[in-house]
Amino acid sequence: MICKKEHRYLPLFDNLPDDQGGAGRHRCAACAFERGYQDGLKRREQLNLDLDSLPESQAGTVRHKSPHAAYAAGYLAGVQDSYR
Repeated sequence: MICKKEHRYLPLFDNLPDDQGGAGRHRCAACAFERGYQDGLKRREQLNLDLDSLPESQAGTVRHKSPHAAYAAGYLAGVQDSYR
């Protein structure tokens, strides 16, 4: 499955570290961010990124970006927003 969402082009992901190898290769970092954000809003205590369930993406600002770092950034943003 290939991600076609416009979030692939958001400048938010420019600062994520590059990741061109390993299990997260070519996975959509923006989708990982969204999943982390939702988990953070719920303040989940047991986290499971499950890279295989993320769509692939080779487009825009998420190209070669770390889905692990994106998930963590999304989780932090979600936790912070859960207190508002």
